[in-house]
Amino acid sequence: MKRSSVTVLVTGGAGYIGSSVVKALGEAGYQVVTYDNLSTGHEWAVLYGELVVADIGDKDRLHAVFERYRPQAVMHFAAHIVVPESVRNPLKYYRNNTVNAVNLVEACLRFGVKNFVFSSSAAVYGIPQEIPVREEAPLAPINPYGQSKAMVERILTDCAKAHPFRYVSLRYFNVAGADTQAKIGQVSPEPTHLIVRALKTAMGQIDRLEIYGTDYPTPDGTCIRDYIHVEDLSRAHLLALEYLLSGGESVIFNCGYGQGYSVREVVEKAKEVTGVDFPVVEAGRRPGDPPVLVAESSKIRRMLGWKPRYHDLGFIIETAWEWEKQVVARRLWCIS
Repeated sequence: MKRSSVTVLVTGGAGYIGSSVVKALGEAGYQVVTYDNLSTGHEWAVLYGELVVADIGDKDRLHAVFERYRPQAVMHFAAHIVVPESVRNPLKYYRNNTVNAVNLVEACLRFGVKNFVFSSSAAVYGIPQEIPVREEAPLAPINPYGQSKAMVERILTDCAKAHPFRYVSLRYFNVAGADTQAKIGQVSPEPTHLIVRALKTAMGQIDRLEIYGTDYPTPDGTCIRDYIHVEDLSRAHLLALEYLLSGGESVIFNCGYGQGYSVREVVEKAKEVTGVDFPVVEAGRRPGDPPVLVAESSKIRRMLGWKPRYHDLGFIIETAWEWEKQVVARRLWCIS
């Protein structure tokens, strides 16, 4: 099947990760339709295809889009992702992340879409007993965000057993960095990601960087995470799509490098990249944060031939830094 004859519906395609995948799909020759309510996404970030501004909760609009564009595959990114917020407001996460995913899968089944790529999360593991964590590890999420993603994975599994419907679930670890051409990247009025907050502190947009929790059972007391560059993750999505289009069975993959960095290590690398010794203060733990999350990702490398290109924390931060300077130059925060 020629890529130019394949239409892919991308929900949440105007957001940070979704827009990177839309760009990769467009560059690869696919026909792309982005479906996004722009609650956290941005129209300027959609570089290829058409943009439909609508909510997945609107079933009539969703079905009309399926009827009009007749996609052969769906990639689902539209979700709330802030762990502490999910603890404070769990129903917001179950409604948007889980209930709306059901709406989307129902539309797929109604219109005969058999190929589904799901944006999942390492948060489904909770606090893993073994590090690095494998896909076969028990799912034991410790926050509503992770639980909402685990619920969708269960739904996909059951639907794949009952219908001619196949999926790839990609469990992300910590996605970071920006487009290597500095065309798109993260823009948020209230950023929560460590690297983004560190860089904004270096630019003077945030007074000080807070380290949440310094008493974890890790070498330096701060959380350890596996950071993956957004473009490497985007390539994983394209490989997953090609796998499904070629008849692959439903499967789950971890997306990470297998190398963890502590919060303190990330902060020091950010200072090195920016050349700014920005202020850092210690604060208490955030609710819902596991001490360590590092991926065992040999499965996706073996089955899909995924070969990361940007497995270097310094490079990841450098691309994010170049993007932050673009944000200032282009005044994108004014339309965020």
